[in-house]
Amino acid sequence: MITGCSYKRFLAGFICSLFLLNAKGQDIHFSQFFEAPLLRNPSLAGIYTGDYRIQGVYRDQWNSITNAYRTGSLNAEYKMPVGVGNDFITTGIQALFDKAGTVGLTTTHVLPALNYHKSLSNEKTMYLSLGFMGGLIRKSIDITKITTDNQYNGGGYDGSLPTGETMLTPNYTTWDASVGMSFNTTFGPDQGNSLFIGGAYHHLNRPKNSFYRNRSIELNAKYVASVGVKWSLDDFSAFTLQADHSVQGNYTETIGGALYSYKLGNDMDNPLYTVSGGLFLRWKDALVPVLKIEWANLAAALSYDVNVSQLKTASMGQGGFELSISYIGFLHRDNSSEYKMLCPKF
Repeated sequence: MITGCSYKRFLAGFICSLFLLNAKGQDIHFSQFFEAPLLRNPSLAGIYTGDYRIQGVYRDQWNSITNAYRTGSLNAEYKMPVGVGNDFITTGIQALFDKAGTVGLTTTHVLPALNYHKSLSNEKTMYLSLGFMGGLIRKSIDITKITTDNQYNGGGYDGSLPTGETMLTPNYTTWDASVGMSFNTTFGPDQGNSLFIGGAYHHLNRPKNSFYRNRSIELNAKYVASVGVKWSLDDFSAFTLQADHSVQGNYTETIGGALYSYKLGNDMDNPLYTVSGGLFLRWKDALVPVLKIEWANLAAALSYDVNVSQLKTASMGQGGFELSISYIGFLHRDNSSEYKMLCPKF
């Protein structure tokens, strides 16, 4: 019979084993993927109403069973017009931090990004964007917390025995690169609705992925298709659909869902608050209810994964908690997008 801490260790090991079997080569991901646009596609940088945007997402997963996964994302973007037409350029940076497991597997990304938005119409918002992102990835583990078969003898575990992992290095640094393209436009009565579609190719340089200095072990390339549609139902309410489909090696993931938004206050152009609620589904994995509130330039969203995959027995349906915060603002300069009739937005 397994009880107490032993039971938790058993569940933790079971979950982590299943995760490793099913997610080999899988990138870090968020349920609030729409709040980390550069991780979806670098060409989604700058597609918002404002001159700059700062976004952060924090994920805390499976802590009801073990101190398993903590992940944080921070991205910042700055958009500015170029030339005499309606074209724009966006510069940005994506930072990502993840720590997982007993050995403290830590991954840090620092990825600058550049995106060019080419206007396709002088009558309405319609842009084709080409974005690039690339930079440094650093991975590390705490080798003092590793246990191997070599440390078990007839009397049980002996931590003073060598692990036998003589070729293991505790950290390494590699480089990564991604490219993406997207199309965004407005449509419908008074151009009140928005749409974007995009595709991205991540890890195009196949970064190394081994603590044993084995250069033949690489990160699999990842392909991501994204879509978003926002319909204005009336002056005070809207319906937003977001979805991604990604393929990385043998792993595929489809996630999508919708948010219903309602403006509070008498001024539809400057509401006191905008409250949104909805549900997303990561196919064959988790249901994700989301609650979001916006006031002035600031927005915050809270979500929680309800596990529906083969892990649900061990996890008791509990998955990942996520919190996101974003800030979008104008600089009120002479060439601010605030004064442009046409600019990339969603």
